[in-house]
Amino acid sequence: MTTTAAEPRLHTIGAVCARLQGEFDDISISKIRYLEDQGLLTPKRTRGGYRLFSEEDVERLETILRLQRDEFLPLRVIRQELASGGSSAERKPRRPTAIGEQEGELDLAELCERAGIDATLARALEEFGLLVPRVEGGERLYRESDAEIAAACGGLARYGIDARHLRTFRNSAGREASLLEQLVAPALRSRNPERRKAGLDDLQALAEASQELTRLLFWRELRALAER
Repeated sequence: MTTTAAEPRLHTIGAVCARLQGEFDDISISKIRYLEDQGLLTPKRTRGGYRLFSEEDVERLETILRLQRDEFLPLRVIRQELASGGSSAERKPRRPTAIGEQEGELDLAELCERAGIDATLARALEEFGLLVPRVEGGERLYRESDAEIAAACGGLARYGIDARHLRTFRNSAGREASLLEQLVAPALRSRNPERRKAGLDDLQALAEASQELTRLLFWRELRALAER
């Protein structure tokens, strides 16, 4: 007696949307269609043109939505993340260089290429304090993390938010950093290596906790805005 493998279960776009609404408040059928139009999803189609999503398609969609929600990545970067391979469970969240670690440096051309922006925007971001290069021999050198900042600014710029208005984010970050500085400044200024390391560890933990609080408060404000 021969047995045949069970057909993989497929889901309609409405079923996928309903399934994910518990985790993603802003999910909608139109958003799923948009992600398909951008080439990030490739569901099967029936003869009548209806979309059918496999479990793999749903997992890919969950990964896209988490990268948007948790890491604020633009679709261009998400496409690169997905192309690098690995399942949603295997993919670890991206995080900035740990506090106190050395970063590599980039010149202006390298920064623009990595961030996907042009030199005009880079100079505007520098003018308003979002990029802070060091100058050596007349050449501006940027930290590698500046490329991530520039990429995020570039994504917002495509919605018409110019560098002048992006100062709001820089000012907010500066106020949060100043608050944390008051808590760990004595340890960071210590000449005792062990005490300084403990201060850096505390600063890292405080930064992660404050970042999570900022994220939660930010999304609460956006949900309230959507409900008006």
